[in-house]
Amino acid sequence: MNSTTIAVDVAKSVFEVAVSEYPGQVRERHRLSRGRFSRFLAEHPPATVVMEACGSAHHWAREAQSRGHRVILVPPHAARPYVLRNKTDRTDAKGLLEAFRNDDLRPVPVKSETQQALAALHRLRSAWVATRTARLNTVRGILREFGVMIPTGAHHVVPHVRALLEELDADRLRRMTDNALRLAASGHLRRGSTVADAADVLWTYSSPELYELLVLRRGMRLERFGEFVASAMIAALL
Repeated sequence: MNSTTIAVDVAKSVFEVAVSEYPGQVRERHRLSRGRFSRFLAEHPPATVVMEACGSAHHWAREAQSRGHRVILVPPHAARPYVLRNKTDRTDAKGLLEAFRNDDLRPVPVKSETQQALAALHRLRSAWVATRTARLNTVRGILREFGVMIPTGAHHVVPHVRALLEELDADRLRRMTDNALRLAASGHLRRGSTVADAADVLWTYSSPELYELLVLRRGMRLERFGEFVASAMIAALL
């Protein structure tokens, strides 16, 4: 391992690289794409590679280590004081060189792929919990506007909403059965069809799931959807 230090400002597509052999002096600079940066790591003699511990730094740290380099990941808060001028990729790379010279620096350990995946799962779960709470509170507020009160506690929301949906479905089936009875009483119901059959047809074609499938997912215009439902009901019942 020689005394060369390579500071890298990691980005999504373009990497700012500063190479130093003596403290406070930058021998060369590069702006490299992802592919060129990977080749740079492979072709450069073993050195100390310094990166800020954020974004995809752990991925590049593992790649640098596989090429024989020593990797130092600098915590963001430790690198920030060394960016002395306007924050740019160039000054960020120079600041990493200066931060590396600090004897009190405590580098961030390079995570393995397994460690990084596990940490990502924990972050994902925390994000889902936060958004789940927000969605449940939104549902609770909307239902309150319609006079439906749900007890405090997230565990109460889903059972109450499920029971409410089941009640609405049952009420819709009762109304469709009443419509079927009126069709039968008026003599318009197709011969051979029972009231139960007619109620099932009406209940199916008035379902929110059909609206979601054809209008929301398939993009059918509302006018066309109305015509489709009406013609389907007529063909099935009259």
